[in-house]
Parts: sequence; C-alpha cells; structure tokens
Amino acid sequence: MLNIRPFVCNMLQENCFIVSDETSEAVIIDCGAYFEDERQAIVSYIRNNHLKPRHLLCTHGHFDHCFGNDTIWHEFGLQPEVASEDEWLMDISRQMHDMMGVDYPGEVPPIGRFLNKDDTITFGSHSLKVLPTPGHTPGGVCFYCEEEKVVFTGDTLFHQSIGRTDFDRGSWNQLMDSLKTVVAKLPADTTVYCGHGPKTTIGTELSCNPYLR
Repeated sequence: MLNIRPFVCNMLQENCFIVSDETSEAVIIDCGAYFEDERQAIVSYIRNNHLKPRHLLCTHGHFDHCFGNDTIWHEFGLQPEVASEDEWLMDISRQMHDMMGVDYPGEVPPIGRFLNKDDTITFGSHSLKVLPTPGHTPGGVCFYCEEEKVVFTGDTLFHQSIGRTDFDRGSWNQLMDSLKTVVAKLPADTTVYCGHGPKTTIGTELSCNPYLR
C-alpha cells in the first residue's frame, strides 16, 4: 500500500508528494520547496521515517514545481527526471528571470533521465506509469499507479479546474486533447493528487469539472 505525504510549498502553494511503500523505498514528485523550512521539513520526513528515495520526478518543468530539486540532489544524490520536451524549462534561474525578472538563488541540478511515454518508474513493490499530457507545458506528464488507482497530475488537472495554457509554449488544444484522451480514460475511482489544491477523483471531475464535460 502506498503512503502519500503531501507538502504544500512556496509562494504558489504547490503540492510536493513523498510517495513510499512498505519497503521504505520512495519517490519524490514535484519538489517545489523554496523556503528553508520547507526544504528541511521534506528532508526530515524522509530521514525520520528511514525512507530510501529512488527517483526525483517532475510532472513538468515550471519553477514552482522544481525549486527544491537542488536540495534533493545534495541530500540524496537524485537528479530530476522530466520529459525531454520540458528540458528548456529546467534552467529555473533563467525561467524565473524571463517570467518574473528575478534570479533564483539556488543551484540547478543536471537532468538525470528523460521520461518517455509508457515508461515505468519502479520503487519498492510499486510502479508508476508515465502518461504524457502536454498542454500546460509541452512535456507535461502524469504518473499513474494502476494497482493503487492513484494518479499525480501536476498542473494538468485540478479539482474543478485545469492548468493554464497562456504561458510560453502552452497549448489549449493540446491540454484539451490530453484531458479527453488520457486523463478522462482513467477509472472513475482513481484518486487524483493535483499540483495545487486538494485531491479529488476522476469520477468527481468527470461529473463537475466543466473542462471534462
């Protein structure tokens, strides 16, 4: 059984997830920890629970989902794994300067692996399937655990909402296609862990999210 521990991070209230199982192996999804207390809370949780992180996964490359990658790199030796279509975003210092006119004070770790369609991320006795869902960014992906009926959607799908497409290289048409052909096809009882806001289910979103009707 999966143990999913959310951490709400940074000024944009991004959700980072530490996902582990009975083997104590774990993956870290979207480490957006910016402030020092957020970084320390995540590191302390991992160490205090004797977890063994195996992957640092990125649903996409926006800075609010990647602020804490350098901490995970230094503390646990993990490099971020992201779709190649979002490689251009992973220099978050340049991204922040271009979008907000400010510099990022941390380091930018090298990419450890490019994620492809139907790749399987394994840890402990569980696996996550990589589901490409471009639109919010060109390389947006979801991570789906079929056994546990859980999906991590990043900024593709929120409770009663969806990700923005007005950022550089975002695409409304691509996002709509991703939602209809990938996300909406998951079982209705799949629990959705979103990049911002509360968790939900596919069934709930199919019934009340105006973008999925």
